[in-house]
This record gives sequence, structure tokens and C-alpha cells, in this order.
Amino acid sequence: MLNEKMEEVVEPGDFRIMIGSSSRDIHLSDTISFRSDSRITPTRIDPTRIEKIVAGDSRIAPTIAIPDYIWPADSAVSRTLHQWQDWKFGIIIHWGAYSEWGVVESWSLCPEDEPWCVRHGKYANDYHAYLEQYEKIRKTFNPVKFNPQHWAKAAHEAGMKYVVFTTKHHDGFCMFDSKYTDYKITDTGSKFSSSPHSNVVKEVFSAFREQGMGIGAYFSKPDWHNHDYWWPYFPVYDRNVNYDPVKYPDRWKDFQHFTYNQIEELMKDYGKVDILWLDGGWVRPAGSLTEETRPWLGKHQWIQDVNMPDIGSMARKYQPGLLIVDRTVHGEFENYRTPEQQIPETLPSYPWEAASPWAITGIALVPGNTTSR
Repeated sequence: MLNEKMEEVVEPGDFRIMIGSSSRDIHLSDTISFRSDSRITPTRIDPTRIEKIVAGDSRIAPTIAIPDYIWPADSAVSRTLHQWQDWKFGIIIHWGAYSEWGVVESWSLCPEDEPWCVRHGKYANDYHAYLEQYEKIRKTFNPVKFNPQHWAKAAHEAGMKYVVFTTKHHDGFCMFDSKYTDYKITDTGSKFSSSPHSNVVKEVFSAFREQGMGIGAYFSKPDWHNHDYWWPYFPVYDRNVNYDPVKYPDRWKDFQHFTYNQIEELMKDYGKVDILWLDGGWVRPAGSLTEETRPWLGKHQWIQDVNMPDIGSMARKYQPGLLIVDRTVHGEFENYRTPEQQIPETLPSYPWEAASPWAITGIALVPGNTTSR
């Protein structure tokens, strides 16, 4: 708060100071104040990562206020960012085997009592039967009219400048030819694998490049099909990993390697990529939780760190100037922010993209829904 001298004031009490991913608990005996500075707004005290301790429990994972945006230090990334800011209009496409059922991608597999997780159809009342049948969709999913050239032409004619296409959503089904899983569109267990166009990501990227459009790879950090994320030994509780990565570090390290390897495939085998768009904001390092994102970790609050410094370094080795959008994980690897289904009321001081769906039911066009927005 401000005193009569327009100075920032912090009252006495117990606090936790965050510096990067480290923290230290302190007791403040006296009121302290900070002189006003034209470079510091009255809310500057929040992003300093000083947090009131709840009931003195040091086991509580720190929650931070939304930190300041970090502009890229890499000149090549900065150039791409400014180019992207001039693009203004793009399209994000979610499309996978689940489209055959006409359901929202992945979320019906998540055992949370949320409106976007509601199951429909004859298997809806039995979670395990539903999961089994969902994972069999690939055996009948056969989009013989798949025509990414038509998509790209329509997008270009509408004035769009870039595409972000879903290479893998939370369900773990890969729309590209990953050698690290057989749960993919190109595997012989998938009906469409016999098509010469079965490597959907390759086809989509090529079609949009031919229209001169920028290329973005959407990739889900969580993978609900991978046994190093949803381990069959334990039941699935919610969207999060279902075991404690601290208690089972080897299993979590295997998942880190799996994530790194799949992203590496996308970065080195699919031509020029402008944006790596990472979803699943509950998969994040310690010290990065905000009031918005803490509830996403559920009752266990297990930290799920996939080691973005290593992933980012590798990705930019193959794709110099690559924009990385680690959604909601504010910091070095969120080159622009992505408010979903909303437009900021005031103009942000940082680069941003409004991820606004056209389908009135959310982010999926389902049978019977012909209205767009």
C-alpha cells in the first residue's frame, strides 16, 4: 500500500521471499517503505515475489503474483517476436482422432467434475470402458477427405498470417510420426496409417508454408497415455501426474526424456517452425505458481518440472529465433501470453494473443453445432 509520502509500505509479519526457484522465510519486525520511482508502478511490490506465509507452514508451495514480462535477450528471437506482432491474425487448429466422436479434444478422459470434462455416448457412465473405447478411435478414424491445402488456402484468403496446429493434445495421440510411441496416426494400429498423407503434421505444415504463412507447433506437456505420466499402478485423480515425482524421480526423469525427445523430433524433422506453443500449464517448475494456476495442481500439489531450459536450448539449436510459448508459465519461455476466450480490458504492455474459439460450445465443433463466433 502507499503512505502519505506516496511510498510503498510493507507491514510487519512473516513472509517468504522468492528468488528464482529458491525461497527464504523471514520475519519483518518493522514497517519498511520504498521510495516512489517513475520506473516502478504502485503494484511493483507484488511481482517481487514476497508472499505472506499461511499459518507458518513452510511446506506450502509458494504462490507468486503475476511477474513482469521478460523480453527476449536473444536478438533472433526478438526479431521473430516483432515479426509475429505484425502478423496480428492467425489460426489454432485442434484436430485429432477424437473428431470422429464429435467431442472436445482429450478432456473427457480427465476425471474432474468440470463442464468441459463431461462424457457423452453409450460408454459415458463407465470411465474405464470410456477410456478403452476412446483409445480405440484410431482404429476407425480414417479422414480420407483430409485436405490441408484447402485449409491453408481458406486461412490465407481470410487474411491469416500463421497457423498453430496440434501435434499432440493431452490424450497423447500423436498426429506426427514419433518413434517414441505407437499411439500415433502413422502406426499400423491406426486406420489412416495406410494413407500416403498419414503424417498429418508434415502435411499441414507443408500446406500452410506454401501459402507463405508462419508455422506453429502446439504440443501438450502432459501426456495422459504415457505410463510415466499416468502410471497404471495408481488410479488417476485428476489432470495431473498420478504419482509424486519427488518420491519416484526415475519415473519422472523418464517422462522428462520422453517429452524432450518428442519435441526434438518436431524441431528437427518438420522444416522451419516459428512457434513452439506448449500447453498444459499445470506442468511447471517450482516457484512459478500464481493464484490462477495453483488450483490446477489439484489436491496433491505435486510439482511437474519438465526442464524447460534444456528443451528451449535444444529447440532453438534446430530453430534459431524460435518463439516459445510455455502458456501461463510467466518468464523466459513465455515469449507471448495467451489469454483464453477473452480480450484484455486494457491494452497489455507485453505481447499477447487472444485464443478465442469460433465454436459456441467451446473449442470444438460438435455434431449439431453450426454456429460460429
